[in-house]
Amino acid sequence: MSLRLRVALLALAGVMLLPGAAAVIAGLPRFGATIAAYGERINAIVPEARHVANMVSAINFDLRGLDTLGEEFMLLAAITGTVVLLRGRRGEGSTERALRQPGRAVIPRSEAVVLVCRIAGPLTAQFGLYVVLHATVTPGGGFQGGVILASGTLLIYLGEGYAGWRDAVRSHWLDGLEGGGALLFTLCGLAPMLAGGAFMQNVLPFGTFRDLMSGGLMLVENLGVALAVAGGFTQLFLEFMEETREADEADEPGEESA
Repeated sequence: MSLRLRVALLALAGVMLLPGAAAVIAGLPRFGATIAAYGERINAIVPEARHVANMVSAINFDLRGLDTLGEEFMLLAAITGTVVLLRGRRGEGSTERALRQPGRAVIPRSEAVVLVCRIAGPLTAQFGLYVVLHATVTPGGGFQGGVILASGTLLIYLGEGYAGWRDAVRSHWLDGLEGGGALLFTLCGLAPMLAGGAFMQNVLPFGTFRDLMSGGLMLVENLGVALAVAGGFTQLFLEFMEETREADEADEPGEESA
């Protein structure tokens, strides 16, 4: 497909979506407007019925848990597609040798950058775990915490360089985290059906309101999202880092990859 045709299709899609986008924007409530009846109903029922204080987590993992499961697989499909495209271009091999542009000086990392990254890395990971664990108590959850955890892995690259990144991050571990998290979320829907309940029906104790372990099955679903998001985003970082690597001899054009 030519570039001109791609631009034409993009412009056509934009023109077709513009009226719908304008109608949605015009229908948004004003800033500071009264909470809708749906929100008021949730605030009145969910704390007593589900023993959670974070209404966003209650909506994501209980009231519309099936929608969240679909979104989880959309993320899984997007990351899988990106990985397939990138690996299809450069092969499956990997190396610790970063690509060097001819004539471009390699600037060594300063001791200050290394020190800051080594201090900030554990703190970032700790905060990410905090956000994940307090999903039913305070604002946050598996997706937000998973992104923070994945962002913390970038500090390894900034502080330790490409070789340090490759020593600490393994692709098959990330595949297991991403796929395992999505599978765990799916099992949270199927397991209640095996017990005679409905899809994603809670089968665990709800716990105490505003307690760290409150929410019942929502805690397991939140963990699945955290694992999938942290593994998926770190996998993306890794694949983009691998795009800058020095190609192995077996990956050179015209040769088969080992």
